[in-house]
Amino acid sequence: MKSVLAFLHFEGNCRQAMHFYQQCLGTELQLTPYPNAEGQPSSDADAMIMHSQLNYRGQAILMASDSAPGGKVHAGNNFTVSVDCESLAELEQFFAVFADGGTIRLPLSDMPWGARFGMLTDKFGIQWFFNCALS
Repeated sequence: MKSVLAFLHFEGNCRQAMHFYQQCLGTELQLTPYPNAEGQPSSDADAMIMHSQLNYRGQAILMASDSAPGGKVHAGNNFTVSVDCESLAELEQFFAVFADGGTIRLPLSDMPWGARFGMLTDKFGIQWFFNCALS
């Protein structure tokens, strides 16, 4: 396993929250807005955030995004535990054991960012992301 990180979900104020956390922690911040109507990253300073990441000493320490348009965020669904795996075998093993008794929200699939990725909610109600870079 490469890392386990918290992934926070916001309802339109991810940019402001991550700037606040950046200032509090003294880290570097990366922001990627949702694409515009043409499919390009939006240059609008108020665009909702598709992915953001705080880095400390070259390592990711916290990730976040605004929920998809129309998504509702509330205490209990406002975070996900994100696991970045070393291998596809590890990814499949973790996904299977965490899914036991839970609900698969997105089956493991190849993604445009060059990884296999899946989402589930475990039997305790905790949301998980599982990711592994493809060779």
